Amino acid sequence: MTDTSAIRVDIISDVVCPWCVIGYRQLAAASREEGILLEVHWHPFELNPQMPEEGQNLREHLAAKYGTTLEGSKQARARLTEMGAALDFTFDYADDMRMWNTFRAHQLIDWADEQGRGHDMKQALFVAYFTYRKNVSDLEVLADIAAELGLDQTEAFRVVSSGERAETVRQKQGFWASRGIQGVPAMIFERQHLLSGAQGAENYGSVLRQLRAAQAA
Repeated sequence: MTDTSAIRVDIISDVVCPWCVIGYRQLAAASREEGILLEVHWHPFELNPQMPEEGQNLREHLAAKYGTTLEGSKQARARLTEMGAALDFTFDYADDMRMWNTFRAHQLIDWADEQGRGHDMKQALFVAYFTYRKNVSDLEVLADIAAELGLDQTEAFRVVSSGERAETVRQKQGFWASRGIQGVPAMIFERQHLLSGAQGAENYGSVLRQLRAAQAA
């Protein structure tokens, strides 16, 4: 990196959103290419807040929610897998993969963020779900992920099982919803410029260059 001042990026996303993975990694690639540091802040969004404890088969879920056909699902998975590989991320889809409720996962990220590890936790949850197909609503799975990051496993389990951060996460979700965020990923650059969806490394690079130029003006 060649610059000492970072560009702030607030990213509203869910840990089971594949385009959130793609979008962030495209942004990170652009940051490296341009030599511009990022100050990333992650914020909670639930794609499926009513998802039951037992989850739902992912393919069945997408068919019911979006009308995705079997062929469409296969094509989408192949495309995401290819794009992920190009960005050094492994999507390992399977027919029995499930969609899970992510409210506890967001509470874990909130807890980790207070310890300066929110970004690391977000990345770990992306990997846990998409690469290893783990249940990111399961208390023990979440505590284990925390332990893998060097955080207190017992405390992590207590935090997510108690729900003590539930209201905090709800308030944060409400804040972004009140500002019109209805889909993810949503990236807000320097608290004022909103980009929705995965825009591609080239486009992100252009945005970063413009913001850096504005800083220097």
